[in-house]
Amino acid sequence: MSAQARRETIELAATEVFAERGYHGASIEEIARRSGISVPIVYDHFHSKEDLHRRLLERHFAELREIWQAHLPGEEPQERRIARAFDAWFHYVQTHPYAWRMLFKDTTGQPQIEAMHREVAAHSRQAILPLLLHEPGAEHISEATGDALEMAWEVLRGVLQGLAQWWYDHQQIPREQVVATAMNAIWVGFERVSNGEVWLPQTPSDELAP
Repeated sequence: MSAQARRETIELAATEVFAERGYHGASIEEIARRSGISVPIVYDHFHSKEDLHRRLLERHFAELREIWQAHLPGEEPQERRIARAFDAWFHYVQTHPYAWRMLFKDTTGQPQIEAMHREVAAHSRQAILPLLLHEPGAEHISEATGDALEMAWEVLRGVLQGLAQWWYDHQQIPREQVVATAMNAIWVGFERVSNGEVWLPQTPSDELAP
């Protein structure tokens, strides 16, 4: 087995172990056993469990970014592109349950590891935001820069991850129904905003108006 193939085997096994047992419960010994290699060989490729965990976070967030980059841009109508991107995102969840659990369900209880997770997630978010910025109508999301755009992404992320977590426990629901729910929750509102219709908080003078 080549070094690259062995590293891939380790990463796949480690994703399963981290997802099943969490960061705290995962051990290099178990990862080595599932990889069919010895512990020293794991350390030949990764300096520590933390190093391996970070590599997997970076890998799986990158795979999710590739979904947005592959499906969101284009000349087709927004509704079609967004629905296709949502479907691909949920397909990833469906076909990579271990990766998804590691990214979004594992809580380590260790500040250093959770800080690392936030750092990798933030880096991934910054790579995604330009895609949203270039969508028609994005200028109507407040200034479409800085905090306003990040908050819009948090809304999108929260809906998708929340639905995915619910779907994980209700896998009898077909994926197209989950995608339709996401579109109803996100696209309908975004379409109105992209057409220039935005909600603004009332000012005191508005509240006093007849």
